[in-house]
Amino acid sequence: MSAATDLVVLPPKETALQVFQAVNGLDPFLAQIRKEIDDFVPDVSTRKGREAIASIAHKVARSKTALDNVGKDLVAELKEIPKKIDAERKRVRDLLDNWKDEVRKPLDDWQAAEDARIDRHQAVIDGIKERGAEAGAYDAEYLRGSIAALEQTPVNEDLEEFEAEAAREKDKALSALRDALLAREKQDAERAELERLRRLQAERDQQEERDRIAREAAEKATRDAEARAQSERDAAAQRERDLELEAERARNAELEATRRAEQAERDATARAEQAAADERKRQADLIADEELQAKRREADIEHRKRINNAALAAFIAGGMPEECAKQAITLIVKRQIPNIQITY
Repeated sequence: MSAATDLVVLPPKETALQVFQAVNGLDPFLAQIRKEIDDFVPDVSTRKGREAIASIAHKVARSKTALDNVGKDLVAELKEIPKKIDAERKRVRDLLDNWKDEVRKPLDDWQAAEDARIDRHQAVIDGIKERGAEAGAYDAEYLRGSIAALEQTPVNEDLEEFEAEAAREKDKALSALRDALLAREKQDAERAELERLRRLQAERDQQEERDRIAREAAEKATRDAEARAQSERDAAAQRERDLELEAERARNAELEATRRAEQAERDATARAEQAAADERKRQADLIADEELQAKRREADIEHRKRINNAALAAFIAGGMPEECAKQAITLIVKRQIPNIQITY
């Protein structure tokens, strides 16, 4: 038997690929393991017999791992083949892409120069169009400056096939700017005339306002004199009423002070009594809560003890020695066994 498994001779590396590719190719090796299992007679009545059962089970597990590792090694070797093919494919793709760029470079350079030439001419036309778009959006001085700047913009054979389009756009933009300038100048003239008329009207309104103010001032002086006389009479009467009211307020204030002192004394007594009652209730609630928590802790300990004892009994019934079973329960409760826990 193999030193690695004790139960089966592993397929040689030279024939392992054929064995794993064949349908049920591992059956002869599995048959060896099955024969060892069938020939083994388990005996749980003695410690030696139980150890023999555990040993044969461990050998079966090692045989599984050994056979699986042979297949895993084969898969790892086969995975390297596609990697080598992909690497060569990438090298060829990159090389041919570089060759393609090398062959196409003169055409790309020409196209870049042609695009730059067209962009330069189109920029001139776009600038003319932008000037034309300013019509109606600015004042007369700005429009006159735009017209002068556009008139000085050269449109000649330097624009090549774009010369005719540039000339059309320049004529169109100049026409729009000149029309806008005429409209703006007319509007400015009308606004100036309107402003002159408004100024004259404002001057008339100011004179009328001055006359009204003088008239009202004279009328107000007469009313003020009459009002002062009446005010002096009213003030004397009010002073008398104020003295009577102040005396009444003093009497009421004295009564209110007495009432508030009596109420403050009653409130202080009530607050003291309430504070004492609240403290007695807090102490009683605290004692009741401590007793409840103690009962809950005792119940939880008893609950966990029952579940742990049930698990311990199950381990022992399954053939585990009592000390081993107790150690297993302890390790599980302390969460020192990965992926295993007791649910309470």
